[in-house]
Parts: sequence; C-alpha cells; structure tokens
Amino acid sequence: MIKFIHTADIHFGMENYGRVDAQTGIHSRLLDFNKAFEFCINKAIEENVDFFLFAGDAYKTTTPSPTQQKLFFKNLMKLHKANIPVVIIIGNHDNPLSFGKSNSLEILSELPIENFHIFSKPGILKLDTKNGPIQIVGIPWPTRNNLATSEKHMHKNSEQITQYISESVTALIHNYAKQLDASIPSILAAHLTVANGIFSGSEKRAIYGTDPVFLPSDLAIKPFDYVALGHLHRHQNLNPNGYPNLVYSGSIERVDFGERKEKKGFCLISIQEKNKTSYEFIETPTRNFIQVDVKLIKGEDQTKQILNALSKYNLNDAILKIIYHIPEGCADKVDLKEINTACANVMELVGAIPIRTQTERIFRASVKTEMTLEELLANYFNSKPELKCKKEALIKRAMELQEEALSKADEEL
Repeated sequence: MIKFIHTADIHFGMENYGRVDAQTGIHSRLLDFNKAFEFCINKAIEENVDFFLFAGDAYKTTTPSPTQQKLFFKNLMKLHKANIPVVIIIGNHDNPLSFGKSNSLEILSELPIENFHIFSKPGILKLDTKNGPIQIVGIPWPTRNNLATSEKHMHKNSEQITQYISESVTALIHNYAKQLDASIPSILAAHLTVANGIFSGSEKRAIYGTDPVFLPSDLAIKPFDYVALGHLHRHQNLNPNGYPNLVYSGSIERVDFGERKEKKGFCLISIQEKNKTSYEFIETPTRNFIQVDVKLIKGEDQTKQILNALSKYNLNDAILKIIYHIPEGCADKVDLKEINTACANVMELVGAIPIRTQTERIFRASVKTEMTLEELLANYFNSKPELKCKKEALIKRAMELQEEALSKADEEL
C-alpha cells in the first residue's frame, strides 16, 4: 500500500489580521499558518508516508520574505531528514508575472538535495517509493506569458488565449495519460481551476474569466487513481461518485472571513492497489474567525444587545468582526469603548461596523409656476399616501378658506 499526503495553498505571508508576536517578533498570522503546516508535516512523518505532495501556492506573493522562506524550508527539511520525498507543483502565486524571472520555489531544484521534485513545467515523474513505484503527472499553473509574446498568438484577445490554454493543457494531460504504465498506480497533480469547483472568501472577488477552466471529465480519467488539486481554498471532492476522486485539499488556514465556516486541513491518501484508492481529510489547528451579526431592537439599549450577542461565543484569541444593524430612524448609540473592553481577550477586533437601513425616498411631484392653487394642492396630496384619500375634502376646504380670505381682503379695501 502506498500512502501520501496531499496539501496545497499554504500562503505564507497572509497577514491581513493579527499583530506582531512579542516573543518571536513574527507576525501572529504567519505563526498560525506555520502551526498548521507543522501539523501537516508531523502527520506525514507519524504516518511514515511514501511521499509528500504539495499542489502549489507556498506564499502569498512571488517575493516572500526571508522569514517566510526560513519557516517553509525548515518544515520541508523535516521531511528530508525522515527520508520522505517531496513533490511540488508550482501554483499561480508561486509564478512571477514577468517573463524570465524564477518562481519562488525554483531554488529547491537547484540545491544539491535529493528527493525534492519540482514541477515548474508539465511532465511525468516515476517515483520509486519504499512500498513500490508510482507515476505522477504534474501540471503547474498554466501561465500565459510565453503565449502573449509569441508571434503565433499575438493577435488573439485574452478570451481566445484562455480558451487555447484550456484546450492545450487538456490535450497534454490526455497525452501523458496514454504514456503511463496501466499496471502501476498513477496520480494527476495539478494547480488548476475546475469548472464545478466552489470558490470561497477572497477568491470570489478574483477575475474568474481570466482563469483557464477545465471540466471534471477532462481530469478524472484512466489510468489515474487520484487527482490532487490546488488553487481553490475550500476542501471538496468534485467526483465523489466516480473513480478517481477529484480532490481539492483546500488551504490549511483561513485567509479571510469568507472562509470562517470552512474546515481547513489536508488529505491522507492510501492506494491499496491499482484501481483501489481511498482518502481521509484531516483538519489542521486553525485560528477562529468569528463574525457576529446583531439586528438591534428599537427602544432597547444598543450596547447591551451587542454584549449579549457576544456572550454566546468563545472569543478567546479569535479574530472578531461585529456587524450591527441600526433600526430605521434611530441614532447610533453604541458605546464602542465598552465593546472594546468586552473584547479584550480576542486576537484582533477587526471592527464594529454599523449598518443603516436606507430610507425610501418619496417621489416629489413636479411643480410649475403656472399651476393654480387647486392643482398645487392636488399634486401635494397625491404624494402623501396618508392624505390621498382625503384629497378632495381637503382641497375643497382649502379653496373655501382662500375664497373667505379674498372676500375679507376686498372688504378691507
């Protein structure tokens, strides 16, 4: 039986919340991501897996800080010391936008260290593990840099280039599949966007149209026994009733509040024999993201209502966001100082954000200087639903008052 770990989307460098840790001088969120990655590495060593597969996006950017690189490499060195081979697929966050520059993980392929296999380009790797051979087809994130500068494609628009990439990569995967030994276990490892995959959190704000998109039927093909994917942060199996499973391991830590309800972790895969594979999703220790939504009730103490809502949660060391909805016509009377005191044990209070109901604007009828008093009054009463039914009586009485006033004025003259 061959066992391996499948993980992806570590994103060292996501520091949009938190603070600098006083003991280490390292940002608290980087420590969170490192804690989750360490848990994954330790599980691989504990299970004595045959290899460790990372499906792309090691850092937030292609220019990681020395601290981020140190933590990432330190974890990988644990696998090296345990004699566990590491297979890495280059993701979109690992790839520089400029043509000719090295990706953020390319240095690993240049070091004189055995058992590190980097897929910067598509290819096939036959890995001889302690429990037998396995074939790995690696597909890194398909960049458009070369295509955009190619004379053959220079007159194509963005949509045409994206379509060309999708078709070319699909054909490449099918061609590699034909070259594999059908008697040996094989997997497809790729950093791609699958058509029925679910985006989460910040990913929803990404420009989806620029991603080459692939159908599940293009990837879940014979002779693959498992398809290991990176790119989407939500753990999901896109071929649960078929073979092979088409699995996004998801990110190992939460990136933003859009991911607050998602379980984070990695996959432990077991290939018992050819055409017989199973996997287990293992959760990592993660920082709690808590969003408290409070619809304030008119006439009651606003601050107490929010404090009562907060008391239902374990806020210790959490990243917290409070959203409170102010009733129509009410002023914001929340005591933010008292709210901050109640949140003293959180890692970070991102904000206490008031939401006000938009007051419906009443249409005003147009007024013209040549209108008579009767016409002006009719326009006014038509714009007031509560007076519309009394319009005729009110206009009649107003006209009578006008007549009386004019008569009195004539008498005085």
